[in-house]
Amino acid sequence: MKLVRFGAKGQEKPGVITDDGTVRDLSAVTADFAGASISCDAIEKLKSLDLTALPEVEKGVRQGAPLASIGNFLCVGLNYTNHARESNLPIPAEPILFNKAPSCLSGPCDPVVRAADADKLDWEVELAVVIGRPAYRIDRADALNHVAGYAICNDVSERSWQIEGTGQWVKGKSAPSFGPLGPWLVTADEVPDPQALELKLELNGKVMQSSSTADMIFPVDEIIAYTSRFMRLEPGDVITTGTPEGVGMGWNPQVWLQTGDEMRLTVSGLGEQRQTVTAG
Repeated sequence: MKLVRFGAKGQEKPGVITDDGTVRDLSAVTADFAGASISCDAIEKLKSLDLTALPEVEKGVRQGAPLASIGNFLCVGLNYTNHARESNLPIPAEPILFNKAPSCLSGPCDPVVRAADADKLDWEVELAVVIGRPAYRIDRADALNHVAGYAICNDVSERSWQIEGTGQWVKGKSAPSFGPLGPWLVTADEVPDPQALELKLELNGKVMQSSSTADMIFPVDEIIAYTSRFMRLEPGDVITTGTPEGVGMGWNPQVWLQTGDEMRLTVSGLGEQRQTVTAG
């Protein structure tokens, strides 16, 4: 299933995309997608519905983030070898975990807002995993059974906030609009191998990032199991799994996002994001 949320910002309703590409309104079935309502059990109940009997949504309606809210918005740093190298940092021996503020969650085609002092605004196309079952100290062999689904994430980053000064990554990752997610949540059964997905990001029509999740240092199942050693993951939590080489910081000369720039992100089978950078 491809689960979506549609409507004006702050007024989104839950929906589902049927096989013919039609968006159907699920608001009579579930209030929204967050927490328990996006669990694996809740998704199984949705699969039993006659989707063609649901109201059809008018074409062209804005798509919001596929989750109404996020408990934990977790990230994995330097999870592609060449990205670690372009960052001039060592290849990590274990997953590097950090957070984005849940309030940075944004729709897949909403503007990315560039603050006046955001001098080093950067992009990162990533595969995001949405947790569907509570997970605490689980085995790697069982990890993918705790996944509700997958989505595209742009881990927007302000590098001077992230690296300079006291160098706390969360500061450079958490401003409003820095967490575009979607356009859909694709349920786990439609992604049989999360390590076989192509990722791409274009800036103003030029390909800046192009890679595959096969190149991850730590694959999705290992990331989930590792993270669960240190915290209890809950349904609706998001882990975004790292970005490949080609971020603005890694180009020579470096490239930073400017007002008016347009990004296009794709991950095979997970749809497309498009964002324009606006002044904030």
